[in-house]
Amino acid sequence: MPQRDVLILAMTKMLSGICTAGFTTEPDPVSRLKWVRPVKEHGTLLLGDMTDADGRVVQCFDVVSLNLEQPRPDPPHSEDWITDFIYQRPQVLRRLEGERRANFLAEYTDNAPEDILVHHTRSLCLVKPDEVWARFELDAYSGKYQARLGFVVGDIEHPRANSHRGVPVTDMKWRALGHEWLGDGGGELEFDEPALKERLNADDVYLALGLSRTYDGKVWLLIVGVHVVPDYNVEIDYDNP
Repeated sequence: MPQRDVLILAMTKMLSGICTAGFTTEPDPVSRLKWVRPVKEHGTLLLGDMTDADGRVVQCFDVVSLNLEQPRPDPPHSEDWITDFIYQRPQVLRRLEGERRANFLAEYTDNAPEDILVHHTRSLCLVKPDEVWARFELDAYSGKYQARLGFVVGDIEHPRANSHRGVPVTDMKWRALGHEWLGDGGGELEFDEPALKERLNADDVYLALGLSRTYDGKVWLLIVGVHVVPDYNVEIDYDNP
């Protein structure tokens, strides 16, 4: 799988860099299309790695040509692919927008999200939650910021996802939205689903779910993409994601 087109569904902030993931055009019986998570052979993926030759940072729903060199599965991260970011920069071919974006999200939700939420046999999926709620917190004094979402998918029980506090969101665009809504004064904002959809002027919310790398002997659930229909606009401060 050398040069491949990848529809980006995650551009996320991590402690030491970023993480990205998306769908290839290859079909998959469970996830509908095959996920890939581009990684470097050595070191952490950085924002510059996902910046094209014109200096534009790749965004979710860009279709990007990437040089996927070889798989490097690291269970449960079965989707990892070593990718060349030096000799072949990411090339944005087109974007999926509007009705095509909405139809794509509706068609390609995962057939077995319990693989990620319960069994940890793989680490990425796209879901349309039955219920979703959101929370943003910013301590203006310390600068500590959190974006979290709680959700329910079918009858799957997940104590953190189903909790009032929810799980961390690493999606840089969603985190930028929380910064914008909170402003410099900080504080807390909470939204149940009706209030969240009203604030977003949204009909539907889809989530890309991912599992963290192992920490303290465990992997942790993260929301790596929040995909709202219709889409929303926000300016991302890449120096403060």
